[in-house]
Amino acid sequence: MENCFHCGDECKTVINHHNKSFCCNGCKTVFDILNDNDLSYYYDIEQSPGTTPFFKEGKFDFLENKEITSKLLEFNEQGTQVVSLLIPTIHCSSCIWVLENLNKLNPAIKTAQVNFPKKTVRITFSSEEITLKNLVVLLSKLGYEPYISLDDATKKSKKTDRSLIYKLGVAGFAFGNIMFLSFPEYFEVNEFWLDKFKSVFRWLMFAFALPVALYSGQDYFISAYKGLRSKILNIDVPIAIGISVLFIRSTIEIIFDYGTGFFDSMSGLVFFLLLGKFFQKKTYAFLSFERDYKSYFPIAVTRLIKINLTIKEEQAQVYELKKGDRILIRNEELLPVDAILIKGNALIDYSFVTGEAEPITKTSGEHLFAGGRQQAGSIEVEVLKPVEQSYLTQLWSNEIFSKNKQSHFQSLTDGISKRFTLSLLFIAFIATFVWLFIDSYIALNVFTSVLIVACPCAIALAAPFTLGNLLRIFGRNKLYIKNSAVIEQLAHIDTVVFDKTGTLTTNTKNTITYEGISLTEEEETLLTSTLRASNHPLSRSLYAILDKNNIQPLDTFKEDIGQGITGKINNQEIKVGSFGYVENKNEISQSKAQQRTAIHISNNNKYKGCYVFYNEYRDGVKEVFNTLKKNYNLVILSGDNDGEKEHLKKLLPKNTTLLFNQKPEDKLNYIKQQQQNGKNVLMLGDGLNDAGALAQSNVGFSISENVNIFSPACDGILDASKFKDIPNFLSLSNQGITIIKYAFIFSLIYNLIGLGFAITGHLKPVVAAILMPLSSISIVVFTTLATYYIGKKLLPKKT
Repeated sequence: MENCFHCGDECKTVINHHNKSFCCNGCKTVFDILNDNDLSYYYDIEQSPGTTPFFKEGKFDFLENKEITSKLLEFNEQGTQVVSLLIPTIHCSSCIWVLENLNKLNPAIKTAQVNFPKKTVRITFSSEEITLKNLVVLLSKLGYEPYISLDDATKKSKKTDRSLIYKLGVAGFAFGNIMFLSFPEYFEVNEFWLDKFKSVFRWLMFAFALPVALYSGQDYFISAYKGLRSKILNIDVPIAIGISVLFIRSTIEIIFDYGTGFFDSMSGLVFFLLLGKFFQKKTYAFLSFERDYKSYFPIAVTRLIKINLTIKEEQAQVYELKKGDRILIRNEELLPVDAILIKGNALIDYSFVTGEAEPITKTSGEHLFAGGRQQAGSIEVEVLKPVEQSYLTQLWSNEIFSKNKQSHFQSLTDGISKRFTLSLLFIAFIATFVWLFIDSYIALNVFTSVLIVACPCAIALAAPFTLGNLLRIFGRNKLYIKNSAVIEQLAHIDTVVFDKTGTLTTNTKNTITYEGISLTEEEETLLTSTLRASNHPLSRSLYAILDKNNIQPLDTFKEDIGQGITGKINNQEIKVGSFGYVENKNEISQSKAQQRTAIHISNNNKYKGCYVFYNEYRDGVKEVFNTLKKNYNLVILSGDNDGEKEHLKKLLPKNTTLLFNQKPEDKLNYIKQQQQNGKNVLMLGDGLNDAGALAQSNVGFSISENVNIFSPACDGILDASKFKDIPNFLSLSNQGITIIKYAFIFSLIYNLIGLGFAITGHLKPVVAAILMPLSSISIVVFTTLATYYIGKKLLPKKT
């Protein structure tokens, strides 16, 4: 009987096509679609990876109803729609590959991102070229029919996958009982053991071990099989070998009454491996931004509240927003919720969602989607529904902002696994070959003993436990990191780049004085209204002083990043920004203007004066730089003039590079140049002017001081109050990676000890029962205590 080339099922009726066999026309059609669109590599990743497509014509006609589709869509603007679909048939790397290459099948599909654990695909597509119905039909014909529940159109229900808990429970229950039944063997209770219950106890141990091997440990066999089929020796291959040999040899021993076997070691091995996987899953769920938005995004929003007939502004956490709230969205701020535009000129950039940079204009009463960034001054909107935390999580991980950062220690673990497996098999065969000449009876025992004891379970546990603990420690100390790969990148940093305004300085302690022609009441109102729309730290500081003036909505607003802002009411135009931006030539010399930090003002192209800022630097700036200079190259890239250069030279170490008048693109290009010279760069900025530099750097952190700017381009958000702990965060990352290396060494020592017993033919069940669980337990305890110790030592105050 031939198997189908596409799905692997037996062909009851063989359809020959292109010298290949197919079980049905559906599989043949999918093959033709993939082959005609140069996607035949799909079959090279996995053998027979597809599923037989069963498509019923007219099944998805309900998707022609606009009311239904509007509830299913996450985003619908500018001819672009975004939808997340549950695909139950996703099962292997080939599925991921073909789904993420849907754009090659239909150009109307822009991007597709697969979430393999949740079996979902998030698709961005052009609604002008393909409808949601046709998209679903295309997926169905490929064998990836989405599961669409109309209940989910009104309420997103999350089904919890409890299979890991069930497997862990079975393994733990069996492990405890098998250990209990093994006590007579451990303590050599001969009379009790030999005379009455030896056979009963051994078969009971077999009964307990059977579901552990076939059910609890099945994921390791599946992963190892898929890895070998793809010609990859992953970490699960030696684990699967160890479980198999433990079970088979133990079964043979009790059948022929040779001994008790190693069922206790096998169940303990599976239990601790699953415990590590469970801990890792819980750690990342605990750290997930979906868990508690207020804990992991220190962004706020300006809420407008009515007090005694006057409108007041207050800073509110995003998670506090509820339907009906009025909020103020400033220029370059991100809309955290779906809302209705009430007041102002809305020019919304949805590139964070769609990748399309062209902004669109909205008028009062129109619907605005979460994820859009306002680009034309401030607007007032009314919240339609509370923030969808999972939506902003998707925005945070959008592939537009993802960087190809390979996890160094993930590849190290896989590299060790490959060498470990080859070395293990080599040792097993050599030892067996030698014992064949000494004692052929012991030779088989030695071969299985080597495979049993030299299992890399401790290696598999080291990185997840260590990095999971570190992520939690960072989060408790207000450094909110996107994922564990950032910690590994942080350990390789050799150059630290700082922005100045809003990063080294605080916008809450500036001293501001005005020099120039007094502003009229109308000009002050125009100035205040213009400043209100901007999110630049200096603008926010000045606005805090002037916000008592009557605020009017601007007719037009423009912000030139890194230069200044322009606002217009009626026929009055005001420019606020750098000296060069307001283009004054008469009232003040340019050289004098560039000697200090100031906001210059002109009204209808007539220079009025400037607000001079005397910066307050954050507490601990000098100490931070003095600590970092020992191990890192230090750089300051500032968009301001060099008026404070001499002051900074006195404040900072001599080897600090100071560069002023840096435009956003200058900062990005400087970091790119450093990387081309072999440097690994950490960038710390305010998240607005520095978005490009944050994205370009190896690691980018945005400093948050309750400013309403959210930058998906960064790798983490650091609370400004923890600025002085930057050296400790870097040191903690380095020491965390050192802990993983030590855990690898300890695992190697355990394996060498076990191999000593195995090669000499002295591996007894009690030795395996002690060594194998002990190695796993000790690695878990070591990584947990070590990370707790270094966290307590470097970041002693829990906040």
